[in-house]
Amino acid sequence: MEKFKSLALRFAKEESGQGLSEYALILGIVVIAAVAVLIAVRDKIIAIFQSISNALTI
Repeated sequence: MEKFKSLALRFAKEESGQGLSEYALILGIVVIAAVAVLIAVRDKIIAIFQSISNALTI
């Protein structure tokens, strides 16, 4: 248990992983924004693909 505690304290003091976590947060925000946009324009996307499908079947 002591080894785990010292490892956790050493990890908390290190700042080299800080950049990675910041990039992960930014990536998460971008993904959430992309999903929100896709949900907002879902009906238009469906209509576009349906019109393409109809044009190909005729």
